[in-house]
Amino acid sequence: MPTLNRVQLIGRLGKDPESKYTPAGKKVCHFSLAVSNRWKDKNGETKEATEWVNIEAWGRLGEVCQEYLKKGSLIFVEGRLKTDKYEANGETRYFTKVIAQSLQFLDKREKEEPLMAVEEDPGEYEFAGE
Repeated sequence: MPTLNRVQLIGRLGKDPESKYTPAGKKVCHFSLAVSNRWKDKNGETKEATEWVNIEAWGRLGEVCQEYLKKGSLIFVEGRLKTDKYEANGETRYFTKVIAQSLQFLDKREKEEPLMAVEEDPGEYEFAGE
């Protein structure tokens, strides 16, 4: 049976991206993305809920994120879900993140500035802890 693991999000960065290197020397960039949903309740009042999503970008895509993104940047990101686990106080904890595979900047730009879109080779990232 075929499967699909694909995520598409549009949102704003909650803080500036942070990069680090793995023990193997590969660069990885992390940032959080706020994705908001607005609707009107039965009384006609506008309501809003925000989901925070952790994003991880590897290789050249991570470098571009570190160089050009900042808190508040509006982006479209496409990638796949990955769940990692860690031990804390004797308990196993799990967290889900999106491994970015392509990214497009959506902020308004200066007239001469080109629209930038970046795609990452899916084999470029490495699995943390594997």
